[in-house]
Formats: sequence, C-alpha cells, structure tokens
Amino acid sequence: MAAGISTAITLKPFRVFQSCSEPLTKPAPTLLFNFNPLRCFPHSTIRRTRRMTSLTVCVLMKDPKQSTQIETSPEEAPNQVDSQVISARLAEKLARKRSERFAYLVAAVMSSFGITSMAVMAVYYRFSWQMEGGEIPWSEMFGTFALSVGAAVGMEFWARWAHRALWHASLWHMHESHHRPREGAFELNDVFAIVNAVPAIGLLSYGLFHKGLVPGLCFGAGLGITVFGMAYMFVHDGLVHKRFPVGPIANVPYFRRVAAAHQLHHSEKFDGVPYGLFLGPKEVEEVGGLEELEKEISRRKKSQTLSR
Repeated sequence: MAAGISTAITLKPFRVFQSCSEPLTKPAPTLLFNFNPLRCFPHSTIRRTRRMTSLTVCVLMKDPKQSTQIETSPEEAPNQVDSQVISARLAEKLARKRSERFAYLVAAVMSSFGITSMAVMAVYYRFSWQMEGGEIPWSEMFGTFALSVGAAVGMEFWARWAHRALWHASLWHMHESHHRPREGAFELNDVFAIVNAVPAIGLLSYGLFHKGLVPGLCFGAGLGITVFGMAYMFVHDGLVHKRFPVGPIANVPYFRRVAAAHQLHHSEKFDGVPYGLFLGPKEVEEVGGLEELEKEISRRKKSQTLSR
C-alpha cells in the first residue's frame, strides 16, 4: 500500500506566527500537493513497512480583509458617548468664557475712555477758566497736582486696609464672590469699584466749579483716586485675573511680580497676605515668601508661553 504525504500551503506563509486567539470567520485558501515516493523511486530502494504514517503540514492565515476592520466592544461604546458629551461641554464653556471676556472688555474700554476724557477735559477747563484774568494760580495748581499723586499713592494703603479689615471681615459676603469661580461677566465684588468712584466724582465736581486752594486740593484728590482706579482695573482685573487682554502690560517685569503676589493672596498660603496690590511683592517679602513668589512668577511665565 503506497503511502502519500499531503502538504497544505497558504497564500502568505510569512504570517505563520499569527495569533491563534483571533477568530477566523473565513477559511484561508490552500494548495494541496500529493507526493508519492513509489512513483518517483524504484521499488528496490524503498524498504517495505507494515505501517506508514502520513504527515500533514497545515498553515492557516487570517483573511486580510478582516484585519482592516476595527471591532468596537460593547464596553467602549459608553466611553465614546461620554467623551463626546465632555467635548461638547468644554466647547460650550469656552464659548461662554469668550463672551464674558468680551462683555467685560467693552465695559472696561468704555469706562476707561470715558473717565480719561472727562478727567482731561476737567483739568483743561478748570485751569483755563481760572486763568482768564491773566493771573496764574501757582499755589492752587501745585496743590492740585501734588494731591493727585498723593491720593493715587494713598489709595494703595487705603485699599490694603479696607481689604483686610472690611472686605475679609464684615463685607465678606460681597467680597466672597471674588474668591470663587465667576459665573458671568460680572461679580458682586465689582460694587466696590462703584463705591470708590462716588467720592472721586464728587471731589472732581466740586473742584471743577469752584476757585481757590481748597477746591484745587479736592480736584486733585478726585483725580488721584480716578487714576488709581484705572490702574487697578488694568492690573488687577486684566493682568491678574485675565478678565480682558492687557497687551504689553503683561510683559512689564514689576507688573509680573505684582500679579504673582496677588495670586498668592488667592492661594492663602500666607494667611491672605498680600492684601495690597501694587505693593504686594513688598508684603510677601516681609512674611518670608520670596521663594513662593519666584515660583509663582515662573509658573505664570510658562502659562503665558503655552497660551501663545
């Protein structure tokens, strides 16, 4: 009885090590070659045996069309839905933030130009009206400009005291909105800006329509409060809390230190210090927080670089 060797060879024999755990839904095509040694060699050269075993070599290959298909397990479907929902919420949140920043930017620009133009016109008309007789009131002019500078500097110390003794004490129910995530373009803490604007407008009005040294001092005090309020808005609201873009102000080294110091106030690492704004780095230095201040400056620089 002649023995035969049957060999099955696949179309792509180089895929021998294909993982056997993958399902094969479609059998791979094979080629069969039958080899009978009795046909190729004389009978005398082949030793007769009672039993000859047949050797079958079978190499299977997965269908290449199936390898390109990506199967999604039932467990992955909810994850894909959750990721889509999260992406939609993030896009909605970013759009809302842009709208809020634009609204506050419009308000800041309008108030800045309005207050600046009013202050410039008030200064011009006041001194032109007082010099109609040809005599220049030197003492009155000196008092006005001196108190303008003094009021602007004094407002820093007033704001530091009020911040510690009032805003973080009896008026915390209003100031608390500034220490929480803001919802909307404005917050309850913005009322303090209006409160400070009332005496400034009153002092400017009295000094504008009256002559003399005292009205001149009142006019200078109102002008100094106005200048401080505008600077506070740009540095505090724009640079520190990024409620609107401030342009090249962010690249001024000292303003970077001011912004970093105020950020430490919100982190409460030094019991709320600093409570002032423009002299905030000095307050941090007094409590031994220079190392933390430098870390915060480096962090803000990296954040500013990544946002560009």
